[in-house]
Amino acid sequence: MHWEGNLKYKGKTMKKYLIAVLTLALMLVALAGCSSSASSASAPAASDSAASASAAASESASAAASESAAAESAAAAEDGEFQSSIMFCGSTSLYPIISSLAASFTEEYETWDKVDSSMPEQNISIYVAPGGSGVGVSAAIDGTADFGMLARDIKDEEKEKLGADYKDFIVARDALTVSVNAKNPIAKSMDNMDKETIQKIFSGEYATWDQVDSSLPKETINVYIRDLSGGAYEVFQKSIMGDVEISPNATQSASMTELATNISGDEWGIGYAGFGAYNKANADGQKLIAMKVDGVEANEANILDGSYIIQRPVMFVTGKPITASEQAFIDYVFSQTGFDTVEENGYIPAFTPAA
Repeated sequence: MHWEGNLKYKGKTMKKYLIAVLTLALMLVALAGCSSSASSASAPAASDSAASASAAASESASAAASESAAAESAAAAEDGEFQSSIMFCGSTSLYPIISSLAASFTEEYETWDKVDSSMPEQNISIYVAPGGSGVGVSAAIDGTADFGMLARDIKDEEKEKLGADYKDFIVARDALTVSVNAKNPIAKSMDNMDKETIQKIFSGEYATWDQVDSSLPKETINVYIRDLSGGAYEVFQKSIMGDVEISPNATQSASMTELATNISGDEWGIGYAGFGAYNKANADGQKLIAMKVDGVEANEANILDGSYIIQRPVMFVTGKPITASEQAFIDYVFSQTGFDTVEENGYIPAFTPAA
């Protein structure tokens, strides 16, 4: 009798069930790339707030919540229902900005009706997972995330795959600084590196610091880079290396924060720390020194006018129509709060906040 009763609703219930199952399977793949955990900002019901707080501290619980968010998003889109959960995936450079804004947005409003009275009284859930620009745009293409986060220009073929509803939202401008440890004596002997010298260091042709400058000790040069899925790797390859490959001995870092930390912890280290990560690393004292590149300093004016060549946009993209809930959060990202958050993370805002 119970099974018979359920069959009466199979037109809608079974459709949503199948969508959820398929989306969960896709999310497992996406989250494997976007890291094993997703930072979540959600407003739990008062009766289970303690349990939700505990679950938020658990990586596995966050990943499971992200899978549910993707399933809900797909089912809601299919049935034309309100979408209460939003999923971002990708760039580790944009990750701290979006995750911070997701948390403050959720804390301020809690439920969607408090954002806009025309929306239902449903809890706000915004999930943000790091994993690299390549992973982010793939998740947007596959539909396993609502938005893919990138810290590089989007490729023409990626834009084509996202389709006719493609939209991008540029949040900040960033640059890659050629940074050395502040204790490295090179900071006293030179403040500029030309493109050829940088190529020789990062390719491994120069293996010790005395090859860069004869006044320096014969200490091994330790090169730090982003992992190959990061947008920074592609930007640096295109802007500086060209057809020259980076040394396979370079140490790959899972995020820009990790990369900057690696350089600041190694007196003989050098790497392409993002402008935001560089500024944050030096917030409590000079730990990194950025070299000029071909005589041009990595500062806000030179990044914005394009004279500093190793630069990139920091943005998120989608290939589907924007829902009401998504637009509400996008408006928040591009508000004064979003502008301030971009600056707090050491980046240059790419927008003027709405009045």
